[in-house]
Amino acid sequence: MNITMEVASAEPSGGVAGWVTGLMEKLGAPGAGLAIALENLFPPLPSEGILPLAGFTAAQGDMSLVAAIVWTTIGSVVGALALYGIGTAVGRERMRRLIDRLPLVNVADLEKSEAWFAKHGAKAVFFGRMVPVFRSLISVPAGVQRMSLRTFTLLTAAGSALWNTGFVLAGYSLGDNWRSVEGYAGAYSKVIMAVAVLAVVAFVVVRMVGARRARAVHRHEAGTRTRS
Repeated sequence: MNITMEVASAEPSGGVAGWVTGLMEKLGAPGAGLAIALENLFPPLPSEGILPLAGFTAAQGDMSLVAAIVWTTIGSVVGALALYGIGTAVGRERMRRLIDRLPLVNVADLEKSEAWFAKHGAKAVFFGRMVPVFRSLISVPAGVQRMSLRTFTLLTAAGSALWNTGFVLAGYSLGDNWRSVEGYAGAYSKVIMAVAVLAVVAFVVVRMVGARRARAVHRHEAGTRTRS
């Protein structure tokens, strides 16, 4: 009786986990792949929760462990290609026009980003697959910059395979305790988000201070010309 109760408590009953479980019950391993593809398009869906659940399901014998890894990696590539397509559709000229309308940023920032991506884009796409939120967003600039589709696909598949395999194996090994993986991954995600927020805040502060100084210099020069 105790064993039955423990296993039942490990099975998700609602929320994202319940939805993913329903997909896997209906579609098997491709259901896990579909969930991960959607996770790429909607970052609030956590791969850190979906992947260990797929591993736990494989440990229960409801799908093959290899199939879970292969299909979730396929899902990662499909989702990334969709975002790459969005970036390609937007293109550099539309991106420039958009940047031109935004406060605190300018075309020079975009040009610096383009130069950085031209130099480090391959590393960003590969290692970015292992960084929450960024793992989805990196596909868009890759499309905007028209990175080779073959290169993008191979790097995405390689990086995603490493990330997915680690989490699926963790869920498979931990069995009924698969939820603990999400807790550790959640802490990692919060650190990444905190760093990103701090970087954005620092950027905004520096730009606002620079803009105020530029206005002060302009007013001083205008006053000097008026007096003369």
